[in-house]
Amino acid sequence: MTGASLPPLDATDLDDGVKLLDTTLRDGEQAPGVSLTSEEKAHIARKLDAAGIDVIEAGSACTGDGERATIERVTALDLSARVTSFCRGLQRDVDLALDCGVDGIDLVVPASDRHVTGKVDTTREANVARTVELVEYATDHGLWVEVIGEDGSRADLDYLERLMAAALDAGADRVCYADTVGHATPERTRECASTLADLGPTSTHTHDDLGLAMANALVSVAAGADMVHGTVNGIGERAGNVALEEVAIALDHGYDVATMDLERVYDLAQLVANRTGIPLAPNKAVVGENAFTHESGIHTDGTLKDDAMYEPYPPEKVGRTRRLALGKHAGRAGIEAALDERGVSVTDEELAEVVARVKAIGDRGKRVTDADLLTIAESVRGTDYDRRVELLDLTAISGVNPPTASVRLAVDGEERENASTGSGPVDAAMNAVVEALSHEIEASLDSYHVDAITGGTDAVVTVDVEMSRDDETVAVTASDSDITSASVTAMIDAMDRLVASGEEPVPADD
Repeated sequence: MTGASLPPLDATDLDDGVKLLDTTLRDGEQAPGVSLTSEEKAHIARKLDAAGIDVIEAGSACTGDGERATIERVTALDLSARVTSFCRGLQRDVDLALDCGVDGIDLVVPASDRHVTGKVDTTREANVARTVELVEYATDHGLWVEVIGEDGSRADLDYLERLMAAALDAGADRVCYADTVGHATPERTRECASTLADLGPTSTHTHDDLGLAMANALVSVAAGADMVHGTVNGIGERAGNVALEEVAIALDHGYDVATMDLERVYDLAQLVANRTGIPLAPNKAVVGENAFTHESGIHTDGTLKDDAMYEPYPPEKVGRTRRLALGKHAGRAGIEAALDERGVSVTDEELAEVVARVKAIGDRGKRVTDADLLTIAESVRGTDYDRRVELLDLTAISGVNPPTASVRLAVDGEERENASTGSGPVDAAMNAVVEALSHEIEASLDSYHVDAITGGTDAVVTVDVEMSRDDETVAVTASDSDITSASVTAMIDAMDRLVASGEEPVPADD
C-alpha cells in the first residue's frame, strides 16, 4: 500500500452517526497495576451512560466470580447504554455472560494465522465453523452479538473477509476490525475496515503501540466503520487504546459528528485517572492540565484579545476552563488578568512589582501557582486575605492499629470535627481533613513531598503538597518539627486556596 492515498472523511457519509463502545472497564483495566472494585466500575458505568456512550463493555464474565458479580452490578443499573461482556470463542464464556444478564457479547475469535494455528491450535475452516456455531448459539439466546477478529490487522485479508462474512450470515449484529497489537498503518487499516464495511455494520478497535490509534480510528470511520472502541484517557494494555474523548472531539470539531456529551468529558477523565491511579499527562489532548493553559506572554496576550487565537475550540466545550499559567514567560497582561480573575486589584506600580517577582520565581525553574500569585500580591499590597478554612486542633496517635487522627477545623466560622484512620499518622490526619471538609469539595492531592531541612532526630521538615480542584491547581509549603502537623497545615492551606478561588461556599456535612 506504499504511496496509496487515504480516503477523505466526509460528514455527509456519516448521516447515521458514529457510535462509541467504551472498554475502560475491560481493556482499560488490563493496564498494568489497574484493578477496579465493583463499586468503582458501577460508578464509572453510570458516568459513561450519562455521557451518552452507546455500548459499555463491563468486563469479561469468564475471569472469575468477582468479575461476574461486578458485571451483574452494572447490568442491574438499568442503563440506557447496551451492556456487554467480552467472550472468547467458547460456549462456556457465552453461558457465563448470559448468567450475568448482559444485553450482548463482544465475541473475540482468532483471525490471523498466528492466532488460529499458533494460539488456538485449529484450522481456518474449523475456526469459521466454530464462529458460526457460537454466533447462532448467542443470538438464539437473545444476545446482541459483535464478532471481533483478533489480530485482524495481521490477518490474511481474504480470510478475514470470509470469517466476518460467515459471522454476519450467522446472525451477528456487527463485526469488528481489531488492530490488537497496534501494528497497522493507516493504509492497512483503510484496506481492512473498508473490506469489512462492505459486508455489514463494522466497528474498529485500535491500539497505540505505533502512536497511530487515533489516526487509525478516523481512517476506519472514513472507510465505513460506524462504531469506535476506546477507553477513557486511552488507558489499556501496553501503550493503551484510542482515547474516546479524543475521538469524540475530533469527530465533533472536524466533521460536525456528535457521539457523546462532550461537556462530561473532563469529569470522566478525572474520575478514571483517580480510580485507576494513572495520572493524566499534562500535555494530554483534551483533558491534560496544559490543554487550555497559556504561559507565554505572546500567547496569553493573543488569547486575552481573542479566545480562539491559540485554541482550536473553547475549553467549555469539554467541561474545562481556560488557565493563564505564570512563570518566566508570563507577560504583564497575563498576570493582570490572573489577578483580576481572583478579584485582586493592583496599581500599575504594584503590578510591575508582582510581574518582577513572578518572573524571578520562574527564572529559578519553579512554576508559579495560584497560591504563589496571591501570596505575592498580598505581600506587595501589604494586605492579608480572608481565610475560609483554619486548623483549630490536631491529634494523631500512631501506637495503635490502625493509626488514628482527629482534626477540628473552622470553615466559614463554623467548627467541624472529624476522625479517621490511615496507613500512618500522616495519612490518618490527612484523611480526617478531607472528610471534615466533605467530599463535595472534590479536591485531589496530586503530589506530596517531604524534605528534612535540619539534622538530628528533632529535624524541621518541609512538606510540599500540590492539590487540584477542577482546573485550579495550587502548591503550598509548610515547615514544622512534627511531620504530621506540617502535612496537615500544608494540605489545609492548599484547600483553603482552592475554596477561595471557587465561587461556591464550602458545603456543610448533611
